[in-house]
Amino acid sequence: MRTSIILKTPLKNEEIAKLKAGDSVSISGVIYSFRDAAHKKLIDLIIQKKPLPFNLSGQIVYYMGPSPAKPGAVIGAAGPTTSSRMDVYTQYLLEQGLAGMIGKGSRSMEVKQALKKYKAVYFAAIGGAGAYLSQRIKKAEVIAFSDFGPEAIRRLEVENFPAIVINDIFGGDLYQQTREKYKL
Repeated sequence: MRTSIILKTPLKNEEIAKLKAGDSVSISGVIYSFRDAAHKKLIDLIIQKKPLPFNLSGQIVYYMGPSPAKPGAVIGAAGPTTSSRMDVYTQYLLEQGLAGMIGKGSRSMEVKQALKKYKAVYFAAIGGAGAYLSQRIKKAEVIAFSDFGPEAIRRLEVENFPAIVINDIFGGDLYQQTREKYKL
């Protein structure tokens, strides 16, 4: 692994093209969090050709539904959720310009192919580290679908949010490389 690469959002094509599976990154700026229910709602809006609550171009989505915030806290525990649940929706969002996703676990072959086609990247955050990751979130606000509770779309301002590149635009797959390396 190289030294952590500093990324500022929104991501630019040139930055994405430099990322390789296995790179450690530190993300600062705005990212958006939402899960299954909001994904379905966004896809419905795309199919109906209705406006989306925010411009997806160059953005990163974090697959996360936070726990309730304690008094005085910006957000509750904010650990990643399993990404494969969003695979069925991913290509639609990539077509709209989504540049990156953060979650945990591997992605389907269709998603990996779409990442190459649309020049986007998949990052993993550390599962089980929700309390630590919440400290990297400096501001959180619900911007759409508030009735979805923890699955609402949130605009998050993050500072030095740690992640690892799992799938890059060249077909690199850190999980597959690791299995091959250790014959898993």
